[in-house]
Amino acid sequence: MATVYKVLGQANPSAATNTDVYTVPANTSTVISTVNICNQSANGSIYNIAVRPAGAAITTKHYLAYNAAVAANDSVSLTIGITMATTDVLTVYANNASLSFNIFGSEIS
Repeated sequence: MATVYKVLGQANPSAATNTDVYTVPANTSTVISTVNICNQSANGSIYNIAVRPAGAAITTKHYLAYNAAVAANDSVSLTIGITMATTDVLTVYANNASLSFNIFGSEIS
């Protein structure tokens, strides 16, 4: 098995829109080591992060963070070791367009 450490995804989603940042490729497992959320606004912001197994429609059970706050001109790093299987999807949401999400981890194939 080969393990590749990399930037898995980056997004600056539109306001109030669920955005898929990363989908696990075929024949691959993934460990997301860190999710970084950067607020580029002078106002506080709210974000959501969800993992959708096999690309399932998003429901309340999928949220890792919901209406979590990030202060003005600040960032939050979540180092939690999310394990994902083929076709699982990491989805993010921001209440405004000033948040950027960076996803770091490893793909195992």
